[in-house]
This record gives sequence, structure tokens and C-alpha cells, in this order.
Amino acid sequence: MTEDAPATVFSQKHDLSRGGRALEFVPLDGPAELPKRRATGLAEFDRALGGGLVPGSAVLMGGDPGIGKSTLLIQTAATIARNGGDVVYVSGEEASGQIRLRANRLGIADAPIRLASETSVRDILTTLGAGDPPALLVIDSIQTMHSDTIEGAPGTVSQVRGCALELIRYAKENGSALVLVGHVTKDGNIAGPRVLEHMVDVVMSFEGERSHQYRILRALKNRFGAVDEIGVFAMVSEGLEEVSNPSMLFLSGRDQPLAGSAVFPALEGTRPVLVEIQALIVRLQSGATPRRAVVGWDNGRLAMLLAVLESRCGLNFSSAEVYLNIAGGYRLADPAADMAVAAALMSALADKPLPDKAVWFGEVSLAGEIRPVAHGDLRLKEAAKLGFERGYGPSDAKLNSSKLNYRGLGQLANLVDHIVGSE
Repeated sequence: MTEDAPATVFSQKHDLSRGGRALEFVPLDGPAELPKRRATGLAEFDRALGGGLVPGSAVLMGGDPGIGKSTLLIQTAATIARNGGDVVYVSGEEASGQIRLRANRLGIADAPIRLASETSVRDILTTLGAGDPPALLVIDSIQTMHSDTIEGAPGTVSQVRGCALELIRYAKENGSALVLVGHVTKDGNIAGPRVLEHMVDVVMSFEGERSHQYRILRALKNRFGAVDEIGVFAMVSEGLEEVSNPSMLFLSGRDQPLAGSAVFPALEGTRPVLVEIQALIVRLQSGATPRRAVVGWDNGRLAMLLAVLESRCGLNFSSAEVYLNIAGGYRLADPAADMAVAAALMSALADKPLPDKAVWFGEVSLAGEIRPVAHGDLRLKEAAKLGFERGYGPSDAKLNSSKLNYRGLGQLANLVDHIVGSE
């Protein structure tokens, strides 16, 4: 062997421009068979998924402890199993007897689910490889899984990544729909490496307050459908029930309008949801430092809106405490809620109820302009369907043909005149 041989061997081993397999490229418009989704039997779950579970896909579901993730998945697994699908449910957190007790309480103990309590990924894949692949494979949870090929305790970054990779590879090679349950941190983010969310096809968040009955299943990432779609459930003694009309959960059933209350037609994906925004203004003695308390909305956005109301509209909030609450424990991130919040604040400041059976929406700029928002007609249609008669929002000619008595406003000062003035 010549002196140049070691250098040649080293170059061939580390030069990635040759020695590999040639790829076969295909055009974008080539024939492709669309994946056939499998319905879960829960319309709200299917809605959040974009139409159902895709064979060979990987779904990651996160949520606070005790929020109902395992309950939702065992109900889904039971429905699919009763409809003829082969379902495997593997729990690394609960014993099989505990899961059977929950199934008895939910009335689904007769569902033909293959249940196991195991944490070894090798044992799970060996067992699955000995038979036909299931239609649905549920792993609860990925942080409890362990691979003997990787050093470290379950839940470490390397273990979570390695176990998820093996399970996802099995699902894609065999056409099984895989659902991984993920723990969350105290901030509400899915625990473990961020790469886990990149590896899966769908990331879902199961949200809600334990003190409230409702639960929201939200799609944060979806390679097979739209993001930000939601499914709404109510937690009852028999498990989770679907809520086909979620607006009724977040609207109070009062007969008379109250000062400081405004109804906002929010939009979650393609679903409009009417929520109630409540404001309270408390005047303080001179010298006291006023508080700003917000539940369900961005604190920084409230500060910006108060500044616009003071600077552009001449209203004085500097000597008053401001409390803002989104009824029902709902959390708003839609900028179209600006006008509804402003209307609630003005109503509370003037101690004057807003017009009855009215909805408010529109984004407010720093100049005090009420700017157009997306899907205004869809918001108004939902309001009309629920019996609302009036709508207030941005000046948009397209919205004037709505079934509601709609009034467009160009400036926030016009809203002050309408609420506080003599109009």
C-alpha cells in the first residue's frame, strides 16, 4: 500500500459527495394517493385533527396533569375498537388494573382494546412485530419509555428522542396511527427536547382550567390539516362529552345587560366562539397606586389599549384600578378582541351597560383607528345564529350585508361617543 492510501481511504469515508445511493426525483404534479383518514368516533377530536387520524402519522398530545388526556384517549381507543379497528394502548404510568377501573367508570370496559403496562420500547416493538400492526397505537407517556440501547434514565433528552424515533419509525413503516402523550412543564410547554415536536406530524394541546368544566383540544401543528382548529369537550362524571355549541359555555345566562360586559366573536381556526369580556373599574383615593389585573388576556395589550384610550379618547384610567376577565376561563389571543375590551372598559368607566344583544370586534391601532380583521362575516353569522341582533366593528362595506344590524366605526373616539355620549 502506498503512502497515499490512508489519505485516500480517509477522503472516501468523510467525503459525502460520492459513494452513496442515487436518489429518484419525482415531479410535484405526479400521481399520489391521498391518505385515507380514520374517524375517531369523536367529532370534536376529528375536527381538531383536520378530519381524523391519518395512517402512519404520529400525534403528540400535551396537557397539564389531570386535565383529561388519558380519559380522552381511552374513550377514543374504545370507539375505534368497537368500530372494528385494532387498538393497542400501552401505559407507562398506570397499571393495567387502574386503567380497567377507569374504563369501568366510563362504561367502555367491553371495548376490545389490547391493553398493557410497559416502559421498554424493545419489548413493545417485539410484541407488535410478532403480529399484524394495529390501526391505533397509544403510548402514555413518551417520558416514561426506555430504550436499552441508550444510556440514561427515562425522561432524559436522549431517551425521549431515541424512544420516539423508534416508535415513529414503526408507525410509518407499518401504517399505524401513533399517539404519544407528552408531559408539560410548569409554563405549559411540552417537556423534553424541542426536536420531539419536529419529529411528529401533529402537535396537540389539551387545555382548560380544573375549576371549569370545559376542555379545549387545540392543534398547534398539523401536517395534514389546518392549525389552530379546536375541539371542545366538557368534563362530566361519565368522562368527556363533546360540545357542539361552545359559545354557550362562555356566555352568561343573565336577562339584563350589565355595565362592563361585552360579547366578542372570537375565531379558533374556522370555528367562531362567542365569549364574554368583563371589566371592572374602581376609583382610588389620591396617592394610591392603581392595580391592573387581567385573566385570560395579554397584560401588555391591556396596558397599550388603556394608553390609547387616554391619549386618543381623553378617558382617565390613571387614578383607577382596572380588572379584566374573560368569562369561563377562556384565553384570548385574537387581536380582534381589542374593540370588545375597549367597549367593556368604557362601559365600566361610565357605569353604563352596552346595547343589548350586541357583539364587538376589531383591532385597535396606536393611532386609535379600528382596523379590519379576518373573517368578519363568519363572526357575525355565528352571532346572528345565537340570537344577537347588532354588531359593531371596523368600517367594512362587505359586512353591511350581514343579517345583523351592523355599524362600522372608523375611530375609537366614535366608540366613546356611542357608549358614553348621547347616541
